[in-house]
Amino acid sequence: MDIAIPIITLVVGLLGGFFIGVYYLRRQMTTMQNDPEMLQKVAKQMGYNLNGKQMQRAQQMMKNQNPGRAPGAGKGQNRKGK
Repeated sequence: MDIAIPIITLVVGLLGGFFIGVYYLRRQMTTMQNDPEMLQKVAKQMGYNLNGKQMQRAQQMMKNQNPGRAPGAGKGQNRKGK
């Protein structure tokens, strides 16, 4: 019993932190879709300098992504067999 409580606390803390992190990240992504200045700032931090056309394309791509799916997940699965 002396070791069970710390382990349970650790697991609950890790799960809580994970879900809070996912919520925060999703909220930031939604904010970035609506705020071109924030998107430009993130692009500059990654070493890209986006012009107006590239900015519009990036915003459109972010809006078209399915929120519950990782980028690139499931690509090529609806191809017909050769």
